[in-house]
Amino acid sequence: MASFPPSVNEKLIARSRPIGELLAPTSPFDKKCGRENWTVAFAPDGSYFAWSQGHRIVKLVPWTQCFNNFLLHGTKNVANSVNARLSRQNSDSGQKNKPCEHIIDCGDIVWSLAFGSSVPEKQSRCVNIEWHRFKFGQDQLLLATGLNNGRIKIWDVYTGKLLLNLMDHTEVVRDLTFAPDGSLILVSASRDKTLRVWDLKDDGNMMKVLRGHQNWVYGCAFSPDSSILCSVGASKAVFLWDMDKYSMIRKLEGHHNDVVACEFSPDGALLATASYDTLVYVWDPHIGVILMEFGHLFPAPTPIFAGGANDRWVRSVSFSHDGLHIASLADDKMVRFWSIEEDYPVQVAPLNNGLCCAFSTDGSVLAAGQVYLTLMQTHDGSVYFWATPKHVSSLQHLCRMAIRRVMPTSQVKNLPVPSKVVEFLSYLT
Repeated sequence: MASFPPSVNEKLIARSRPIGELLAPTSPFDKKCGRENWTVAFAPDGSYFAWSQGHRIVKLVPWTQCFNNFLLHGTKNVANSVNARLSRQNSDSGQKNKPCEHIIDCGDIVWSLAFGSSVPEKQSRCVNIEWHRFKFGQDQLLLATGLNNGRIKIWDVYTGKLLLNLMDHTEVVRDLTFAPDGSLILVSASRDKTLRVWDLKDDGNMMKVLRGHQNWVYGCAFSPDSSILCSVGASKAVFLWDMDKYSMIRKLEGHHNDVVACEFSPDGALLATASYDTLVYVWDPHIGVILMEFGHLFPAPTPIFAGGANDRWVRSVSFSHDGLHIASLADDKMVRFWSIEEDYPVQVAPLNNGLCCAFSTDGSVLAAGQVYLTLMQTHDGSVYFWATPKHVSSLQHLCRMAIRRVMPTSQVKNLPVPSKVVEFLSYLT
């Protein structure tokens, strides 16, 4: 078994340059479980980076300051070098909007994180309620944390105050995602086989329960225009939902094992899904077809044996903001950077036991969380950063992204342009 097809010389693939690492402190708790870093996230405006250090702890770091420290002092940075545990005394209004390092104790094992920012013009969908406990301004930045006990806690990033405690899931909250339109609509995915839609502008009112998964739901992601939600889960499940009607659009069929992660491209024309079947698929979500396939095991396993004990389970996938690159983490101790124009990785980096990854807001850095076990000690909740492939997007690609942001595939196919242009706009060439 190999990590690359025979036609690819692994020695010729570029190695990603390490940027830095944040090492979590030794856990003060005795329990072994919960020490994994299941989630990392960058704030939409690039101001903060957050990750679960293991157990109950979430760390918030001003990203620009952290990145500059890497450049000045080298790659290593122990996360507990500055004790910034929040208290009521340092949570006054004078600290608002001033990025500072925070440690948040969520009270239970943290499985998921998501940043959300508010746009005042986006009103709550619950139009019958005129009074709200919270008034969200344009400078509001929230952090949602999904916990082992099924609760979701909403924090003010600038002050560290707990704003809301959402309780309705009966199992682990495995993933969280905010609508990108600034409406503060939050969707949670849980092992209780449901997705729940919350309106934070309506004081966290639960608006809808999306049912259809027959087993655990591992992940969810909004399209850039917030109109479509993708959810993935056990039993090969990939579902697309209409978020105006809260109804299922279609099921995407193709994976042969549990699907654990998903993300849309910045223009919404593509959807990447990662599965334990050792594959990352790139779909056209508008018509439900597979456009690209990125393998992590060669020769590829037969469907009946896909996944399992082959040590190539794909754990995470993330789309770069240039719309051209995808990152994936697999159990073969490697981070891969893919180009949508190639069927093999354009860049790789080493990572033992990687669990999650995310691109920075400007797309220049990839963050990856892990649990690293040795015979002598456990390094839990650590994060590693790498430089992403450098690429100047062509004018054609930028025009394609601009068109696809407002035009689904069905409309593209009806454009009065040459077939080659239609194929390019449809990501077929």
